[in-house]
Amino acid sequence: MEFPARADLHGILDRTTGTEAPAVRAVLGRDRLLEMRKLVREVPVARPVQDYVVRLIEGTHPARAAIPDVERFVRYGSSPRGAQAIILAAKIEALRAGRFAPSFADVRRVALPALRHRVLLNFEGEAEGVTSDVIVGRVLAALPEMP
Repeated sequence: MEFPARADLHGILDRTTGTEAPAVRAVLGRDRLLEMRKLVREVPVARPVQDYVVRLIEGTHPARAAIPDVERFVRYGSSPRGAQAIILAAKIEALRAGRFAPSFADVRRVALPALRHRVLLNFEGEAEGVTSDVIVGRVLAALPEMP
C-alpha cells in the first residue's frame, strides 16, 4: 500500500482525531456471518491442493527451502497459521467464483496476503532490500502443483 498524499493524510487525521464520531452501520448481521463462516469450513479441499499449501509453507523455511533465496534471506518461515489462512481464503475465493472447491490458482491468488507478514527476513534479506512478497513469489514460481 502506498503512503497517502498529503491532502489524503490531512483527511485521515481530520476524520480520526476530531470530535466527530464516524457513522457506523451494519452491513452483515451476526447470524448471517456465522452462517457464512460455517459454509466456508464445509468446502472440501482436494488433497493435492492441500499438499500444495503444505509444500508452500515448508518452502518458506530455510531448513526445508526448495530455493536458495529462502536459505539466504529468510530467518523464519510461516507457521501452520499461514497454511490455515491460505486454505480458508482459497475456499472463499472458490465460493466467490461459483465453484465448490478451491484450485491451485486460488491458492496462488491468496498466498501473498496470507504470508507476507508471516515470512520474516534475516539481516541479509533486510540489508539487500528483499521483501517477503518477493520470497513468497519466488517460492510459488518454483513450486510445481504436483510433486
